[in-house]
Amino acid sequence: MAPSFLAVAAGTVNDMTLENSAATTLTSAPPPTQDAPVVLDHVTKRYGRGRRSVTALDAVSLSFAAGSFTAVLGVSGSGKSTLLQCAAGLEPSSSGAVRLCGNELSRLSQRKQAVLRRRRVGFVFQELNLLPELTVAENIALPLRLDRRPAGKADIEHAASRVGLSGSQLRRRPAELSGGQQQRVAIARALITRPDVIFADEPTGALDPHTAAGVLRLLRDAADGTTVVIVTHDPQVTRFCDQAVFLYAGRLDRVLPDPEPAMVAGLVQQLGERAAGEPG
Repeated sequence: MAPSFLAVAAGTVNDMTLENSAATTLTSAPPPTQDAPVVLDHVTKRYGRGRRSVTALDAVSLSFAAGSFTAVLGVSGSGKSTLLQCAAGLEPSSSGAVRLCGNELSRLSQRKQAVLRRRRVGFVFQELNLLPELTVAENIALPLRLDRRPAGKADIEHAASRVGLSGSQLRRRPAELSGGQQQRVAIARALITRPDVIFADEPTGALDPHTAAGVLRLLRDAADGTTVVIVTHDPQVTRFCDQAVFLYAGRLDRVLPDPEPAMVAGLVQQLGERAAGEPG
């Protein structure tokens, strides 16, 4: 389950083969680029101890370049959400190193990590965590106010306009908006601090396909140079992405540049069949 927005603000590659067109190239991930906004270097995450421990991430090395728009996919239990949480510092890794916006997270205190997230990272979750008693404008301004920074009317209107919200919509409460409009508010809230990175966990999971496509298009356009990492189960999300990253059993399986949804769907199906064929 994704953490709440307030909680966030406060505080080996398998060589598989498959058929592909000459125009599409499947690659293993290159070595992490150390100056990228998000870098995972041999990151492992285990839950529990001893024989009962579960390895959610297994020596994952990956980087997300500045301005890139990436989808992270895999079957249930592959480690998608754990990767996002470790990359954002919401969960500490068991081993390996995570660098976020030039900072190695293990060298920062919890307080300094929280400050880093408030100032340089945006989040969009499927559970939007909009505060019902606040107006749209007040919800958008919340990250600035939590960081004790001024939230000027111009800043709020600018962030809102980037996702197509304006005028009387800013004075409404979340319950007065459609699901797609509420998701736009969540994106505007992520943009208000002008972050270097936006992490999104199933941001369109509760939306119909048409509304989801519109929201993703807005996010792609509004990000404007921000690094965006989206965890998703939906191959259609990759229509808007520069690359797709596939996880399997906690390991980085492959990276697909310039992904096409049909091929992505085929790959996810293959991973599902592979998982179903393995002993429990």
